[in-house]
Amino acid sequence: MSQQEKTRYSPEELQEFKDIIEKKLDEARKDYELLKNAFSNKDDHGTDDTSPTFKLLEEGSDVLSKEETGQLAARQKKFIENLEAAMVRIQNNTYGICRVTGKLIPKDSKTVVTHRTMRIKTKNKKKSLVQM
Repeated sequence: MSQQEKTRYSPEELQEFKDIIEKKLDEARKDYELLKNAFSNKDDHGTDDTSPTFKLLEEGSDVLSKEETGQLAARQKKFIENLEAAMVRIQNNTYGICRVTGKLIPKDSKTVVTHRTMRIKTKNKKKSLVQM
């Protein structure tokens, strides 16, 4: 049976995806915590004892980096949510099924983007319709 004829992934394949996603989730959560700590400035760099001028310059440069860190943290949180949603789809045996066409997303593309919910062809068609 070819990949196109299958309608669902086997329990073994789902376990493979689950293992990959769990690893990505662990890494993503660690990165998110680092970003949150950097954003909330919990990791003070010891500028309390330095000159006021240096501290003022450092705080000025931190404004932009805090904004960027906040954006990165928000993206990381969204990535975690997508991975968690993929885990739910694995539990429901709906993982890897295109939400638009109902066809199975080819395995090679799922291993690259483990939280994908549409086939690449479908996504590209939707993009081209929006651009018209």
